Amino acid sequence: MTIPQMNARRNLGRIALSLALATGLAACAPSFKADVSRFQSQLPAPSGQTFAVVAEDPKLAGGLEFALYADMVEAEMERLGYTEAAPENATLLVRFDYGVDNGRERVRSSGRGFYDPYFGPWGGFRGYGFRRGYAFGLYDPWLAGPDVTSYTVYTSGIDVKIDSATSGERLFEGKAQAVSRTNRLQQLVPNLVDAMFTDFPGNSGETLRITINPDEKVVRRTD
Repeated sequence: MTIPQMNARRNLGRIALSLALATGLAACAPSFKADVSRFQSQLPAPSGQTFAVVAEDPKLAGGLEFALYADMVEAEMERLGYTEAAPENATLLVRFDYGVDNGRERVRSSGRGFYDPYFGPWGGFRGYGFRRGYAFGLYDPWLAGPDVTSYTVYTSGIDVKIDSATSGERLFEGKAQAVSRTNRLQQLVPNLVDAMFTDFPGNSGETLRITINPDEKVVRRTD
């Protein structure tokens, strides 16, 4: 893909992103919480390096939806000081993937509070990562009571991997994951990308809870 073609794709992506965000802002909660885990090995500071965002999953390559989200990652990389190039000319390959699961029921009882066997002690989903088309089972011993309500929650996530295009060495790996009541990727992926690149590249091996508010970002360290 030539640079003019990439610029044309970017312009289309920005238009679509603006429409998606305009639609999503009315429906999104006031804040968005994501759990971000990052690992790095000699990721070079920006000093003339070029990059290209490519699909980790070959099924996503060339898709319009992938192009929209890839444009967000490209904008963040450029903000850091790296320069976009065609994949065959880039010194860094940024491998990007995203997804959301099929959802699971979360149960609330007026007498017992919340019950969800899939949640960890600080609200994160047990088992980092996501799988397309994966249906979660439900074990719910309390549904017989009249004071029990349930609703569906979804786990979404993105993966970002950065490799040296010359040596093939893995320089960075990062995951951002969130649990929400929507499965609309047009709302979720922009926030997940924002969380991933907050204080990028971060401390290797550290997992953070990042809360994104409409007008500020708050980074909270997990125990």
